[in-house]
Amino acid sequence: MSQLLDQALGELPLIAILRGMEPVEAVDIGDSLFAAGFRVIEVPMNSPEPLSSIRMLRQRFGESVVVGAGTVLSCEDVHRVAEAGGQLIVSPNVDTKVVRTTLDLGLAAMPGFLSPTEAIAAIRAGCVNLKLFPASAYGPDYVKALRAVLPEEINLFGVGGIGKDEMLPWLNAGINGFGIGSELYMSGRSAKRVRRVAEMLVAQWSEASKQCNKSHKSATPNQA
Repeated sequence: MSQLLDQALGELPLIAILRGMEPVEAVDIGDSLFAAGFRVIEVPMNSPEPLSSIRMLRQRFGESVVVGAGTVLSCEDVHRVAEAGGQLIVSPNVDTKVVRTTLDLGLAAMPGFLSPTEAIAAIRAGCVNLKLFPASAYGPDYVKALRAVLPEEINLFGVGGIGKDEMLPWLNAGINGFGIGSELYMSGRSAKRVRRVAEMLVAQWSEASKQCNKSHKSATPNQA
């Protein structure tokens, strides 16, 4: 499953967080996100009937989109998500029992962390993708400090309060991608509106990535 997630994030390292979505909306919202380029969708467990939405999205997209659950706090919920066809478990915290259950079931894990201690505990449990949450409370400089001590192969995703106009400083600091929640979707927002916002986010990501790559190249000394 990690290979499938790597492939999806390689296409676009933005995760759509659909908190509050009703199952009746799932396919239309999913179609809008897919058309805009999103390949990873998270349905938080504190949404209405999240497992139904996960089932519907999996049926719709098969292996074309990685569909997971967010705000997963227990091993029991991991099993429920797996039974619904979920492929990714996202948590707001590092619970090594939840991580190990996730990996044992063949699903991908992305726990949330704040401190280096939590990050290293997640890495030792087998994680390669970590969620800095809430990212906006700490800022890009914190990511830069984390990068000095975490293995370079670990992917960091900023979640919480990062908007489309704020991506570049985070990329320059070493973040790999973002989870986008209320800026992209909130309860009652139409699929048409979601697509417009998703397209803006993808365009902003593309531009920020280009600027980041350009600045890194200009900072690299020419080799004789």
